[in-house]
Amino acid sequence: MKITFHDALIVIDVQNDFCPGGQLAVAGGDEVVPIIQRIAPLFNHLILTQDWHPAAHQSFASSHPSKQPFEQIELSYGPQTLWPDHCIQASPGAEFHPDLNLPQAELILRKGFRPEIDSYSAFFENDRTTPTGLAGYLHERGLTRVFLAGLAFDYCVGFSALDARRLGLPAVILRDACRAIDLHGSVARMEAEFAAAGVQIVDSVALSGLV
Repeated sequence: MKITFHDALIVIDVQNDFCPGGQLAVAGGDEVVPIIQRIAPLFNHLILTQDWHPAAHQSFASSHPSKQPFEQIELSYGPQTLWPDHCIQASPGAEFHPDLNLPQAELILRKGFRPEIDSYSAFFENDRTTPTGLAGYLHERGLTRVFLAGLAFDYCVGFSALDARRLGLPAVILRDACRAIDLHGSVARMEAEFAAAGVQIVDSVALSGLV
């Protein structure tokens, strides 16, 4: 698969709290780092996203007495999975993995900073309508296709890919550069949505340099 100057690699949430030892660790989360480091130089445009929650965020189980992590509740925008406290602003857990070294990144997009609403997608908050600004950035930069890698395949990577398609952008997930949570069958559900939306899934070995 040939990469062009109009493609962007979006590296999703490769942060300490999503890696082994973190507050919401994804199994093998740190294994994506060397793959991302290897493929990043193939792209002319690179964007990082960073979960950036205030303390007592509404998506934290600790903000809801008697609730436990991974339970679901209803918030104003619909169902919300409750998570352990994670990626709190300016905490070590919110920092990028120490081996992720991508100084050429053109944008670091922080999401999930509104206390009352979670944000999985790099494009929209979980109400599915409040934009993060990424779509406008890509449009103004003339970037017309997105490749996605990072954490987690079945949540933030997946929702970002689906929203890219909803916005009319081709979306390619680099499967070996992602790891999944797989909470209550979330991988199978997400893969069915990918098939319906036209999200492509390839391994990083399929990539070739800029044309």
